[in-house]
Amino acid sequence: MKMLWRLSREAVRYRGLYVIAILATLGLTAVNLAAPKALSAMTGIVERGVDEEGLRQIGILTAVLIGLYLLRILFRFLSNYLAHKAAWYLVGDLRTRTYDKLERMHLGYFHDKQTGDLMSRVVNDTRDFELLYAHMIPDTITNLVTFLGVLAVLLTINPKLALITCAPIPLILVSGVVFSKKVRPYFRISQKKMGELNGKLQDNLSGVHEIQSFGREEYETGKVNERNFEHIRAMLQALKISAIFHPSVEFISSLGTILVVGFGGYLAYREGLKVEDIVAFLLYLGLFYGPVTGLANMLESMQQSMAGAERVLAVLDTPCEIMDKAAAVPLENVRGDLVFDHVSFSYNEDIPVLKDVSFHCEPGKMLALVGPTGVGKTTLTQLISRFYEPTEGQILIDGQDISGVTLESLRRCISPVLQDTFLFNGSIAENIGYAVPDAGMDEIMEAAKAANIHEDILAMPDGYETQVGERGLRLSGGQKQRVAIARAILRKSPIIILDEATASVDVETEQQIQKAIAGIAGSRTIIAIAHRLSTIRNADKILVIENGSVTEEGTHEELVALGGSYARMNRIQTAETGGIA
Repeated sequence: MKMLWRLSREAVRYRGLYVIAILATLGLTAVNLAAPKALSAMTGIVERGVDEEGLRQIGILTAVLIGLYLLRILFRFLSNYLAHKAAWYLVGDLRTRTYDKLERMHLGYFHDKQTGDLMSRVVNDTRDFELLYAHMIPDTITNLVTFLGVLAVLLTINPKLALITCAPIPLILVSGVVFSKKVRPYFRISQKKMGELNGKLQDNLSGVHEIQSFGREEYETGKVNERNFEHIRAMLQALKISAIFHPSVEFISSLGTILVVGFGGYLAYREGLKVEDIVAFLLYLGLFYGPVTGLANMLESMQQSMAGAERVLAVLDTPCEIMDKAAAVPLENVRGDLVFDHVSFSYNEDIPVLKDVSFHCEPGKMLALVGPTGVGKTTLTQLISRFYEPTEGQILIDGQDISGVTLESLRRCISPVLQDTFLFNGSIAENIGYAVPDAGMDEIMEAAKAANIHEDILAMPDGYETQVGERGLRLSGGQKQRVAIARAILRKSPIIILDEATASVDVETEQQIQKAIAGIAGSRTIIAIAHRLSTIRNADKILVIENGSVTEEGTHEELVALGGSYARMNRIQTAETGGIA
C-alpha cells in the first residue's frame, strides 16, 4: 500500500485526464448495471403475456437498451483512451526523470552498475507503469463499483440469495493474497534478469571487435543464451503460479454460480421466487463474479508492474551525493587559479587513493601530473570538477572553495580531454560545437585550426559534416583526440584537463597534439596527466605522484637534476626513444 500511495503521487499531474476517465468508467458501470434490469423487465412482460400495453413497454425498453449500448461505446472510449493517454504521458515523464537522475549521479554510483541494466530500468521497467495506470487502476475502480452496485441490486431482489452469492468471496480474497506473496519475487527476479541480459548485450555489441578477434563468438553466444533463459525461467515460474491461481479463482466463482442456481431453485419451490427475479439474478451473476475474477486476474499484472516500479523508484530515491549546497554561489570571472589544500580522498574508507595532496597552479600555467598507473592522477583531476568530494581538505579556484559553488558554474569553467575520448554519433562539427550549441561554423573552424585538425577534416569526403560513427569509430585515435581538444578550445574554459591526451597515438600525431597544447598554453590553466614525458617537458610545474602522495615537485630540469623517480622515468624513456624524452 505504501508503494501504491507513492505511485499515485506520481500521477497527480495528470489528474484531469484521470478524473474524466474515472467518471466515464463510473458511467460505463452504471450502463452495465442498468442493462440487465431492462432485460429483466422485458422478461417479466413476456412472462405475464404480451398485450398492446406490454408491446409499447417493450418498444420503450428496446429504445432504452439501444441508448444504453451507445452510451457504453462513448464511455468505454473515454475511459480507455484517456486512461492510456495519461498513463503513457506518465511513462514518458518517468523515463525522462529516471534518465535525468542517472545523468546527475556521482561517478561512484556507476562503478558497480551495468549500462544495459540501467537502460532496462529507463526503458523496460518504466513501461510497466502503463499497465498500472491505464489498466489496473481504472479496471479496479470499475470492478469495485460494479461489484458493490451489483451486490446492492441483488440484495434488493433477494437478500438470502445475495448472501449465498457472496459465500465464495473470502476464498477468492485469501487465494489472491497468497498468490501475490508467491508470485512477486519471481517477477522481481525476472526484471533483474532482463536487466542483466541487456547489460550483457550492451557489453558484447560494444566489444564485438574483440569477440571476433579472439574467436569467442560461440562462447559469448552461450553466455547470452544463459542470461536469456535465466530470465525466461524466472518468468515461467511466475506464470506457472498464475496458471494455478486463475483456474482456481474460476472454479471458486463457478461454485458460487452453482450455489445460486441450487438455492434459487429451492427458494422458487419454497417461497415462490419469481422467474423474472431468477433471470435477473442470473444476468447479474456474471456482472457480480466478473469483477471479482477481474481483480484476481489483475493481481498478476500488478505484481509485474510493482516489480518494475521497485527498480525505477530505487533509482529515483537514490540520494545524489554531489549536489549544490543551499548557499551555493556561481563561480564567475574565473582566472584559473587552482589550489589543493591538504586534500585526501578514498573510494572506500579503508583504501586511501590520495593522501594529503597540496599544490598551487597559477592562472595560465601548465601543471603536469606523472607517476605509475593507479596512483590517483585521474582521480585528482576528477575532484577538480566535483565528480567526487574530498574526504579531507579543500580545493579552491580563484580563492573560492569549490564545494560552495554551483556545479553548473564550476563545470562550465573546466573542459576535459580524456585518453578514452568519447565522441557522439553525429558530424564532426556537431562534436566540436557540443559544449557551445550556438557556435557558428567560423568559430568551430577556428577551434579546429587551433587543435591542428582542420586540414584533416577538409581532406574527409564531407568535411565538417563527416559522420564520426558511434563513439567516433570512423576517426583515428589521434583525430579523435584533436577533435576533443578543439571542443575544449571552443568552449573557452579557463581550465583545461588533459588526461593522457597522447598516450595512444603515434609520434607524428603526438607532435600535432603537442602543437595544439602549445597553442593554448599561457591563455588557459592546463592540468595534464602524461606517461610520455615529452608531452609535458615544458610544463611550468610537474608533480610526481606515488602511492597517492606528491613525492617530487618542480620543472623538468629541476626534477632531472634531483635524480629521483622522475629522473629515472626520463632515463628509461630516453633510452627507449634514443633521444630526449
